Amino acid sequence: MRIAILVLVILVPAGFLVSESRTALSVTAAPAGASKQPAAQQTNTLCARDERVIFSCPVKRPAKIVSLCAAKDLTSDRGYLQYRFGLPGKIELEYPKDRQGTQQKFQYMHYFRAQVDETEISFQINGYEYQIFDTYNGEERPRISTQGVSITAPGKPKDISFACRTKPKTDYADLQAVLPGQE
Repeated sequence: MRIAILVLVILVPAGFLVSESRTALSVTAAPAGASKQPAAQQTNTLCARDERVIFSCPVKRPAKIVSLCAAKDLTSDRGYLQYRFGLPGKIELEYPKDRQGTQQKFQYMHYFRAQVDETEISFQINGYEYQIFDTYNGEERPRISTQGVSITAPGKPKDISFACRTKPKTDYADLQAVLPGQE
């Protein structure tokens, strides 16, 4: 005799409660003070409420969030820019740790013409190259729109890409004046 066992795993964001009835599971917002997520955190991003979201999205696999956060007063000589990867309360990578002179650690590239729009923000950590990308090509059929982050290991010709699961939050305004451009 065989017995089938069904295991159901539900991932619920911090700040929500799961309740069960005989017919359904429901997810609701937790009462104030019940969340372990920092109150200063913005929704679906790793940026704090007092930070500007330059780029942020949940990636398909693994179920993590990639965010590029900045000080609200970001200019070429003031404020900071910081890359974060992980989950709220469990950031796995934060670059750079020191928030001084961060603008010189990132490169910005934007290309635009009719039906094509490409934005890339890149940086390096210990020889690993990271590229946050946001591309649209309306000349292709079907149209192609992809966003996410790709990482190239030192000495490896192939990169690993983490594509966004949903349309990212973006704010590229003034980045050309703030970050050095790619050659």
